[in-house]
Amino acid sequence: MDIRTKEAVRYLGYGTCAIDEQVMQLIQESFVELEQVAVPRCIYRIFELSVPDVNKIQIGNTMIESKNLSKNLFGCEQVILLGATLGAEVDRGIRKLEVLDITKALVMQACATAYLEEYLDDMQDELAKDLEKQQRYIRPRFSPGYGDFSILHQKDILKMLETTKHIGVSLTDGFMLTPTKSVTAVMGISKTKEPCHGRGCEECTKSDCAYRRSE
Repeated sequence: MDIRTKEAVRYLGYGTCAIDEQVMQLIQESFVELEQVAVPRCIYRIFELSVPDVNKIQIGNTMIESKNLSKNLFGCEQVILLGATLGAEVDRGIRKLEVLDITKALVMQACATAYLEEYLDDMQDELAKDLEKQQRYIRPRFSPGYGDFSILHQKDILKMLETTKHIGVSLTDGFMLTPTKSVTAVMGISKTKEPCHGRGCEECTKSDCAYRRSE
């Protein structure tokens, strides 16, 4: 089972339970369909980082109060703000399935999330390689809504990246991204290489890590 299939199974909530052949077939079909309709797009920019107070950080002109994010960015001098999406066609496909086949819709939701994460992992790997040539290193992605990093900061990130203009991602009145299969994230840039798991805290077993975020 490849990584993105494992992730889709995890998002479906199977945990350590065995997955039946019918659901596995739906997963494979969903990934094939996503390959045909998804239009992954990404934008990122590098901003200076300052720490004016304990548990407060400033990215560009934006002030953020978050103990979890401050811990994650400890020792960093810059950050990458990133926005990415699979495009509006994926949303339309899921909405159609919710009317025609709710089981397939749930599977497609999980697969689309896994597909987007795989795309982000690839983008992060490329960024990491480029930065390492300059002896700079990035931390794992940290998104609004993680720990005490308020989801309200979605608005700040979208404005700083001009995502509506560049990749077609905007914000609802409830601070949810649209298209729904979109994400924003912060990644710290440090001059020291830390042993952070590339796929984030969920995949890492080091529970006493100084940079581990709280759920």
